[in-house]
Amino acid sequence: MNQPIKNLKNKMALLDIDLIYIDDPSLVGYFTGFESDPHERVLALFLMKHHAFLFTPNLEAKDAKRQSSIETIISYKDEENPWAIIESHLSTYDFPIEKVGIIENNLTVERFNHLMKSTASPNTMDISSMIQEIQLIKSDDEIQRMIKAGKMADKALEIGMNALKVGISEQAVVAEIEYEMKKRGISEMSFQTMVLFGDHAGSPHGNPGERTLQENEFVLFDLGVVSEGYTSDVTRTVAFKSSTQEERDIYEVVLSAQKTAQAAVKPGITTGELDNIARSIIEKAGYGDYFTHRLGHGLGKTVHEYPSLSKGSEMVIKEGMCFSLEPGIYIENKIGVRIEDCVYVTAEGCIPFTQTSKEFITL
Repeated sequence: MNQPIKNLKNKMALLDIDLIYIDDPSLVGYFTGFESDPHERVLALFLMKHHAFLFTPNLEAKDAKRQSSIETIISYKDEENPWAIIESHLSTYDFPIEKVGIIENNLTVERFNHLMKSTASPNTMDISSMIQEIQLIKSDDEIQRMIKAGKMADKALEIGMNALKVGISEQAVVAEIEYEMKKRGISEMSFQTMVLFGDHAGSPHGNPGERTLQENEFVLFDLGVVSEGYTSDVTRTVAFKSSTQEERDIYEVVLSAQKTAQAAVKPGITTGELDNIARSIIEKAGYGDYFTHRLGHGLGKTVHEYPSLSKGSEMVIKEGMCFSLEPGIYIENKIGVRIEDCVYVTAEGCIPFTQTSKEFITL
């Protein structure tokens, strides 16, 4: 039995939960070791106090048996009713299922109704926070996988920067990055790769399009890759050809906010305190109204995990936590600057997963 499953079973016992149902593919991978994208098909982990089974589409059953730490694999063919098979299998256990743990923010209404019929359970409990707590502290193996993902994100940045030339479109740079990553064995990016030119970066979550690059513009890269089931996330903003003093001043404010917050990371400080450190620097420079999002978010098997590094949040930082630090200044239709590293917390401070220089770069 792997450690995440042990942790989950311990929490089950404390809360007197009879059955836990998980059908988020990322979480199934986290708890069982079986990585899959089942599309619309049912892939789910059923965990009980003394039993467990992984339910998979038949076409993935062999892979599940080879990869999963769960020995019992129940599968179904496309022409079969998966919930009839689940209900039949659950009926073989000789104990009542009175309380079912579910992840409310992930479970569809349709599957919830099927699950309730299959278990005849009168009580459910949201275990979202329980899952977050288990995933919060990363193991050495998880951190090593994220270090590899970070190195590949650095390579993606290098590719993107080298692709810049007058007249190239944002989408063309994205295509170059993702094509080169696939050639290097990366089949999936952490999220939609973002490359934004000039005024387009004034929107924190802009969409790359046909906008072409001209001389004397900033370029914002926000990207990450999935490597061995774990993600990376990094943002750099660079100048193409020359830049104005105002642009360089804005960049230096964001850089100071990011570096100061990163230097302050250590066990015992809170997520809200880190947000305040970065936000105060931007506010004192007169750009407080233009820093419109939280400082950061957790990182792991998915690119947005617990915790949230936001204003007023009181989560205490602990060794082994992994999260982003990404302050920004966004002036609509004019300029956007964001600088981001994701870090893992050590006993003394933190270490970033990405190493691309954050100093002002002109290409």
